[in-house]
Parts: sequence; structure tokens; C-alpha cells
Amino acid sequence: MPYPDIHVDEVIVRALLAEQFSDLSGLELRHAAEGFDNSLWRVGDELVVRLPRRKAAAALMEKELKWLPVLAPALPLPISEPVLVGRQGPIYPHPWSITRWFDGAPAHEAELRDPRGTAEHLASFMNALHQPAPDDAPSNPFRDTPLAARIETFESTLASLRGAVAESALREVWEIALRARPWEGPAVWIHGDLHPLNLLIDKDELSAVIDFGDLCAGDPATDVASAWMFLAPDVVQTFLGSYRHTDTSLVARALGWAALFGMMFTEIGVDGPAPYAVVGSRTLERVLAFASET
Repeated sequence: MPYPDIHVDEVIVRALLAEQFSDLSGLELRHAAEGFDNSLWRVGDELVVRLPRRKAAAALMEKELKWLPVLAPALPLPISEPVLVGRQGPIYPHPWSITRWFDGAPAHEAELRDPRGTAEHLASFMNALHQPAPDDAPSNPFRDTPLAARIETFESTLASLRGAVAESALREVWEIALRARPWEGPAVWIHGDLHPLNLLIDKDELSAVIDFGDLCAGDPATDVASAWMFLAPDVVQTFLGSYRHTDTSLVARALGWAALFGMMFTEIGVDGPAPYAVVGSRTLERVLAFASET
């Protein structure tokens, strides 16, 4: 986990609520999670305070505050759009937000009663999100670039995992992705970080999408990679059949992104949070299984 630039504790959160949203200050306050970018605190039963724990994450918060209210009305799933916007000040130096609390479990922990129905639901979310973005849409040097711009990351991550992953098979997937026809349509909105920890399952159904800090505009294949991070290889075919931009080139590029993300998650999981190791290893297994069958 990145080391925080600012330590967010209960004293700070209570002070912020008392100063800016006094009607909420009497509700029960519980620490919910520490993410890479934000510290999360539940307020009562229905809300969650999200405060950037690093200076770099403050810009991601500002992006969410600006764009999620624009995107949310057109999406078929609830997202972590702000309900209230907190101001920076002497108590805390960054903008912050209060969003709805979504019940459910991260997708990597959930058992799906209807995997194919969930695959179609995920496709409908991406169909709605992956619309042409305006010229002033945010950029992201790690997500809205072509795969060729990530060669150094692929090579360094593969080297760090040497002996722990199927190097030759992953390199074959990667090389096919690099040769695939690039995205030729307009840059579309992409979540940018659509992995299973940011997909929530409640009552056996996909219920919400959270953490849009990497939101940007680019090739939808970046998001489509999440199909292999979340779904079994045979169910991925159901997803691809429902997704509006599917063609052989997009599948190849998305499979390349999935291989890269799977390696990155596996590397993070070596000394970091255990869920990343789980998601990473599952993703690589699914990528190679799918590639061997197609």
C-alpha cells in the first residue's frame, strides 16, 4: 500500500463533519477501509466519507467530483458519485466527498448464482459508459495509452515474476495484442480500473461500480480486460456477445490488457494486500485458458 501523506483518523473525520455537515455529525462513525487512494468511513447506515490519503489522490477526487454527476444518470448501475462535497481547509488539505454506502461484497469474494446474467449486466454497463467523451475529458497516462506504451511495464513486471508465471504463454498473448489493429473510433469514456475489487455483488447480482479515480477517455479494451479478471473463460464469451464494440482486434487488445493487469496484481500481492494476489492469479489463469481455446 502506498504510504499516506496525511493520516486520516476518527478525530479528523468527526471534526470535518461537525464543521461542514453538522446534521451528520451525530451519526455513528465507523472506519470502513483504507484503499490505495482514499480512507473510507461509514456515517450511519447509508453514507460513506471518502478522503484522499495521498496528495496524488486529491486530483483523482477532483476528477470524480466533476465528472461522476455527469455520467451517473446514463448508467444502469449505481456508482460512487458524490452526494455531498467537502471543502479543503485547515482541518484537512484536500477536497473530499460523501457518497452512498453500497451493501455487498467485492466481486472476487462472491459466488454468482447466474454468471451469464451477470456477464450481460456487466456488458450493459460498459455499453452505456463507453460513449464518445468530450474534448475536455481527463487523461490518464497509464490507462488511455495504446498497449505499445506499456511494453516497459510488461517486461519489468514479467521479469519480477520470473519463475512464478507462464512466461512464454503470456508473452504470446502480449505479442498478439500488440499486433492487433488499434482502436479507430473516437475516444470513449473508460473507468480505467474496472477490476473485481471495484465491482460489488449483492444478493448474487452485480449491484454497483465504485472508485472512478482512473476515469479517462480512450480505447474501451482497457475496461473490457475486466471480463477476464471477473468471469470464467466460457462466460466471457457471453459478455463479448453482449458488448457493442466486440471484434477480433478488440478481444486481442483486451486480452493483452488483462494479461498485464493480472501480472501487476500478482506482483502487488507478493508483499501487499492478499486480494490482489487472488485476483492476479485468477486473471492469468483465465487469460491463458481463453487464449488456448480461441
